[in-house]
Amino acid sequence: MFFTNRSGVAWLVVFLGNPGPRYEGTRHNAGFMTADALAKDLGLRIDRLRFRALTAQCEIGGAKVLLMKPQTYMNLSGEAVAQAARFYKIAPEHVLVVSDETALPIGALRVRRKGSAGGHNGLKSVIAALGSEDFPRIRLGVGAPPHPDYDMAEWVLSSFKNQDAEDMARSAQRAADAVKSYIAAGADRTMNLYNG
Repeated sequence: MFFTNRSGVAWLVVFLGNPGPRYEGTRHNAGFMTADALAKDLGLRIDRLRFRALTAQCEIGGAKVLLMKPQTYMNLSGEAVAQAARFYKIAPEHVLVVSDETALPIGALRVRRKGSAGGHNGLKSVIAALGSEDFPRIRLGVGAPPHPDYDMAEWVLSSFKNQDAEDMARSAQRAADAVKSYIAAGADRTMNLYNG
């Protein structure tokens, strides 16, 4: 059952990435890029350190929302998410996670109500921490490695260049719009608008 505490926060939106300048603009930080695009749209800064994450509160579609950029590094993202979900008594169905996806081309988005980790360490950590796969997610395509033998860790920590960087900036903006749509208009409408 879904309860809110007195603060009234009804949603957590978790943007996955790695903290620090070394990781800015890398494929694994597509979630953080989306956070920055959304923050710009909303005229706020995601900069208050709480729950081992940089956070900001805002309102989307009449609901109070906590935006989070975990500062734990990708593999431990769930620790920050679980702390905030426990504090605000947020059910997994109201924890919207934004992450990168190597199985999708740059520019593609995939919105889902729930699902497996699909090999993504950040999602694995969130699933383990929440004890559930039943949380919505928006995955941003960052493209697959150029050949099958390419080291996946090296690939996701590589930066976008030239046209890819421009396409990714547009994709992060679309993902930010999809976050607002999911909370304000619901899963079905958002999936119809943004999947594909």
